[in-house]
Amino acid sequence: MLTVIGEALVDEVVLPGKDPVPHVGGSPMNVAVGLARLGHPVQFLGRFGRDAYGDMVAGHLRSNDVMVPLPPDSQPTSVARAVLDSDGAASYEFALSWSLPDLRPADGAVNFMVAATTLLHTGSIATMMDPGAEQVLDAVIDAHPRATISYDPNCRPSIITNVDHARAQAERFVALSDVVKASDEDLEWLYPGVDPKESARKWLALGGAEGPAVVVVTQGSAGPWAVCAAGEISCAAPLVDVADTVGAGDSFMAALLSALVDRELDGAQRRTDLRAMSTSMLADVIGYAAKAAAITVSRAGANPPTRADLQD
Repeated sequence: MLTVIGEALVDEVVLPGKDPVPHVGGSPMNVAVGLARLGHPVQFLGRFGRDAYGDMVAGHLRSNDVMVPLPPDSQPTSVARAVLDSDGAASYEFALSWSLPDLRPADGAVNFMVAATTLLHTGSIATMMDPGAEQVLDAVIDAHPRATISYDPNCRPSIITNVDHARAQAERFVALSDVVKASDEDLEWLYPGVDPKESARKWLALGGAEGPAVVVVTQGSAGPWAVCAAGEISCAAPLVDVADTVGAGDSFMAALLSALVDRELDGAQRRTDLRAMSTSMLADVIGYAAKAAAITVSRAGANPPTRADLQD
C-alpha cells in the first residue's frame, strides 16, 4: 500500500461574462492519481467538504482507483479561483481550509492509516499551512520507521507568502525524507541568489544518515537533474508539443516513485539499498519520470499517463 497525504482542491477559471469552469486539483491528489494510473494500490488522505465540489474530488479519486478512507467534513471544499480580465491577465482568490482528523489513537499508538504503508508521499500546501501541516508531520514521523518518505515542496508563494516559514517547513520535511523532488523555481524562491543545484546538495546532507537518499531538481524543458551518494546526473527532457504544463511536476513525482517501487526500493528496510543507488539506476529512474511529465504536458490539464502510455 502506498499513501499520499495532502490537499485536494478545485481550481476555478473565471472568464469575463462566463460561469466558472471548475477542475479538480491539488498537487498531492494529482500524485495519488498518477501512482494509481501506474498500477499501484494507493490511498489518499486529505480533506474535502460535503458539497458539490467535494463530490467532484471524491468522484475523481475513486474513478482513478484511488482509495479514499476519510469521509468528507463539514468545511467547504478548498477552492483556488483564477479570474481573467478582458486582456487575459489573471487575479487569484483562495478559499482554503487545511486540517485532518486526529488519526492517532488515544493511547498514543501509531496512526493505523499509515502503519502498513511502504511509501508515504506528501508536500505542497499541506506541509506549509497550519493546523494541518503539524498533523502531516506527525503522520510522517509515525510512518518513518516503516516506510519510504517522499516530499515535494511545490511552493505556492501566492498562498504561503512567508518565505522564512516555508523554508523552515521544507527543511523539517526534507530531513525526514528519503526521496525529495523540487523544481528549480521552488529552490530559487526558498533560497534567493543560490544555485538550485547547490541547495539540492545541501538538502541531501540534511538529516544525516536518516535524511534524503536522492534529491531531484526539475528544470522544465532543460530536463531534470539529480544527486545521490554515488554522484550527480542529468537527463534531457523529451521533445513534445506542449498543450500546457498543468500537473507535469506531479506526474514526474508519481513516475519517479513508481520506478523506485518497481525496483523494490520502498519500505524502511530498504533504505540502505536506496542510499546505495548507482548513478546509472538514478538516470533510468529520472528518465522514466521525465517521459511521464512529457506525456502530461502534451495533454490539456493534469492528465497523468498510465503504465501502458509509458511503454509505448
